[in-house]
Amino acid sequence: MIELEAVSKLYRTGPIKVHALSAVDLTIDEGDFVAIMGPSGSGKSTMMNVLGCLDVPTSGKYMLNGIDVSKLRENRLAEIRNRQIGFVFQSFNLIARTSAARNVELPLIYAGVGRRSRRARARAALERVGLGDRQNHMPNELSGGQQQRVAIARALVTDPAMILADEPTGNLDSASTVEIMRLLVELNETGRTVVLITHENEVAGFAKRVIELRDGKIVRDVSNGVGSGVGGER
Repeated sequence: MIELEAVSKLYRTGPIKVHALSAVDLTIDEGDFVAIMGPSGSGKSTMMNVLGCLDVPTSGKYMLNGIDVSKLRENRLAEIRNRQIGFVFQSFNLIARTSAARNVELPLIYAGVGRRSRRARARAALERVGLGDRQNHMPNELSGGQQQRVAIARALVTDPAMILADEPTGNLDSASTVEIMRLLVELNETGRTVVLITHENEVAGFAKRVIELRDGKIVRDVSNGVGSGVGGER
């Protein structure tokens, strides 16, 4: 599903060059659940931006579902982001004065889906994450865990090939963290590909595979035992 071939990302600040990613090779199969870890400055945020088609590599190739997205123009990248990738962020990014259902509808509005269809799909997505009875609630009427569930429903509503979650539990307490990670595990068990950016070992332990970045390079790639958080080197 995902294949990076010698992907590098170079940023320039005046005369200074920063290699955020350096000749990275990576394959993620359909239905995998991968956690990407690393300290500050390791390249994991840049990796998220590249995988999410929010940025393009300076060099190398990025294949997503058979499409080389490395050289696409912004309008085509935006289409791929809206249709093939569901984003979940640490800060939820919900519109405060809009109901849960309307928040979930937003990607469908951008995609030009008719009102009746998008309302039905938003209801179904909220029911999928256990919030069928909270559709008309505003974000400030929901707990942090419930707000993140709304964000996950919004990510699911376009039926994307991949869920890309960037520190999705960073603003949550321990109980809500487990709740959200179990939901991501459930989605993965139904065949959804999940890529998770995190700095927490406990969160990464829910994934099937853990990749660690350092100085823009992959330094560790291990398969987790189920629920164990440890595994064997790939």
